[in-house]
Amino acid sequence: MREPILKVKNLHYSYGTGNPALKGVSINIYQGEKIAVIGSNGSGKSTFFLNANGVLTADHGEISYQGTVINKKNSKELRKNIGIVFQDADDQIIASTVMAEVGFGPMNLKLPREEVIRRVDEALNYMNILDFKDRPPHYLSGGEKKRVTIADIIAMKSEVIIFDEPTAALDPLNAQMLEEVLVKLGAEGKTMLISTHDVDFAYRWAERAIVFDQGRIIADGTPLEIFNNSSILEQANLKRPAMLDVFEMLVDNKLIKDTNKYPTTPEELKILLEKQFNHC
Repeated sequence: MREPILKVKNLHYSYGTGNPALKGVSINIYQGEKIAVIGSNGSGKSTFFLNANGVLTADHGEISYQGTVINKKNSKELRKNIGIVFQDADDQIIASTVMAEVGFGPMNLKLPREEVIRRVDEALNYMNILDFKDRPPHYLSGGEKKRVTIADIIAMKSEVIIFDEPTAALDPLNAQMLEEVLVKLGAEGKTMLISTHDVDFAYRWAERAIVFDQGRIIADGTPLEIFNNSSILEQANLKRPAMLDVFEMLVDNKLIKDTNKYPTTPEELKILLEKQFNHC
């Protein structure tokens, strides 16, 4: 049996108010997984992320990375290997130029200067923002800032990348850009967790979906399993993806007979329909 890259066991966390934000969260994350983390606002998603990458320290529970239990002495291993892209890019950007921003993390790892420069150039090229390297990041557009914050994490060479509501405030063109980057990172074997309210995106992109509600994980399965479970959707205040409704409507009207393969994109639905009509 393969070992999880990240293992979370019975995690509890409360903010200063004393109200628990996480209530016994346990989960195993495996190398290369593409996971959608879904749930309503205040359900615990962001708090879980901040504990998972070491920004917050749990009141109780255990986090292991690559088989090693994380404690105060080795907590930097989480920040080094688990990168987080925040919902609001302005919460993440701190430097006066794009180059300095992307180089901040590698410099804190105390890498040789040549290695820092190499990583920065590589990350800027990866995100197609090399032309921005001398510009102040705070004057960039929302989509450009998002590219910079992703370049931050790429330069760190994080094994696990967390995206907290990455498409929030992005226009459709930049949302498409982001999805293309996610596909590229997935092809490279990166482990990714993405919180999102966009159920259509979660359905077509993720291999696994985790549902939070009131500080607990209430469901963990494939997107199809989750979105076909009406009681889970009702409890977590979620809606079904439009593609799932369209597909089932076509099946109910006997326009599609092959129900072994559920399409997740319009392109997949088109192929299924063409195949169906070619057999008629």
